[in-house]
Amino acid sequence: MSIANNLAEIKASLPPHVTLVAVSKTKPVADLMEAYNAGQRIFGENKVQEMVAKWEEMPKDIQWHMIGHVQTNKVKYMAPFVSLIHGVDSLKLLIEINRQAARYRKVINCLLQVHIAEEETKFGLSEEELNALLTSEEFKQMQNIRITGLMGMATFTDDNEQVKKEFSRLKTIFDRLSEEPATPNLQPATLSMGMSGDYPLAIACGSTMVRIGSSIFGSR
Repeated sequence: MSIANNLAEIKASLPPHVTLVAVSKTKPVADLMEAYNAGQRIFGENKVQEMVAKWEEMPKDIQWHMIGHVQTNKVKYMAPFVSLIHGVDSLKLLIEINRQAARYRKVINCLLQVHIAEEETKFGLSEEELNALLTSEEFKQMQNIRITGLMGMATFTDDNEQVKKEFSRLKTIFDRLSEEPATPNLQPATLSMGMSGDYPLAIACGSTMVRIGSSIFGSR
């Protein structure tokens, strides 16, 4: 199967309201260009340096999503071009994104990452930390970021019931957030959850954005 065929098959299986992020980390530009030529315009990378290198080389109508854990000192490299940062998991990181976005007189869209998995290794805010961040004075003052939704990763397990429970919990938190009055820097419309192994379940639980890599590009 070619990358273009894989892409067509996955797109055909997605409901119209679900956005596909093609996870292209570690893949060569030639592979990304095959997906690009098949119509894909949103790519997800998990390392800032790799994303910068690909951005420099590839067409400029691509939306680049940062889907990995972000170190504060790396924000400045992607601030000029990044479309969406998925894994924002601290106020400190958000302050730096806001600062770098201000340098370029732009607003950077971000998703707040919520910790829903039972594994300790996954990054993310607890529900309490999420609420504390959103009600903080620092957050209210930020003019160069926009929180457009939430992101979460389920436990890596074959137990579908557990995964479903975790996705459903994130959807509940997202729904609660969506009921808050929107402000210039809080406009939650995106719920990013689901990857190659669990995206149909994630969509059933309310995901509006899926991050799919190996099903498009083959295993790493």
